[in-house]
Amino acid sequence: MTVARHLDTSLRAALERMQPGDLRFDEPLAPWCSVRVGGPAEALVRPSTAQQLVELLHLVTEFEVPLSVLGGGANTLVGDGGVPGITLKLPSDLMPEVLDPGRVTLGGGAAIARLVTVMKQQKRVGAEFLAGIPGTLGGAVTMNAGTKHGECMRIVEAVELATPSGLGWVDVSEIPFAYRQTTLPPNSIITRVRFLLPEGSLAASKAQMDADLLYRKTTQPLSQPNFGSVFTNPPGHFAGKLIESVQLKGHTIGRAQFSMLHANWIVNLGGANANDITELMDLATTRVREAHGVVLHPEVKRIGLFPPRPN
Repeated sequence: MTVARHLDTSLRAALERMQPGDLRFDEPLAPWCSVRVGGPAEALVRPSTAQQLVELLHLVTEFEVPLSVLGGGANTLVGDGGVPGITLKLPSDLMPEVLDPGRVTLGGGAAIARLVTVMKQQKRVGAEFLAGIPGTLGGAVTMNAGTKHGECMRIVEAVELATPSGLGWVDVSEIPFAYRQTTLPPNSIITRVRFLLPEGSLAASKAQMDADLLYRKTTQPLSQPNFGSVFTNPPGHFAGKLIESVQLKGHTIGRAQFSMLHANWIVNLGGANANDITELMDLATTRVREAHGVVLHPEVKRIGLFPPRPN
């Protein structure tokens, strides 16, 4: 499958002249996403330096080409029609780490697990709620990832952003955030995040992480391709319980299914496509609204084109 063209010859040539760490045209994105569905990227770019990233953003602006950001692919649904323009994925080692005691600066492309590892090494606390959550730190900031025990932006001191004009740090006090959402300046990419990790009870920290990981293993379908929670929890409700109440737990469309373990997770049974998943999401949204008067809001980020099923 090929995706609709947005990259003209001159832009392709400019991308090749950049000599980024990785440049792939018509690259299948399903293998890059945890749910394992989706069409190809017209161009997948993984810059090898911060300067290349800034140059790439400048080209995006100059050529007015669509830009999509793919973090760890853990919370992303790629359309079956692929992703036009440029898909950006930051390498985990694009930016240097700064590991001061209690003040840790990590790359936006680094795995969330890296923060948890550093926290343990420094004998600090504060990031326990992120243990076991897949994805990248840039993605965790963008969606203010978290659990009932905490949220990402509460331990962030500042974020470094790349724009077409360069790199710069922004203090967390200047970044609006709320439940499962963070508002960043337009046309900006998270390159590094500075976290504050306080001192505290290491025994309590370990106990919380052990309990959270055990809960995940027993209640979430981690052995099947998925993208984590599908919907955010509406105020006063749990999305999974709402979906289960309208008899959709275990419901299947095509090769996608609301998990039998957790109704707010959709799993790929093997061979699912994006249409299977979006139809499940639409069905849950409709039934929950009709039954309870509650609107479900997706936690999953959609990128690319979602053409209707062929007749």
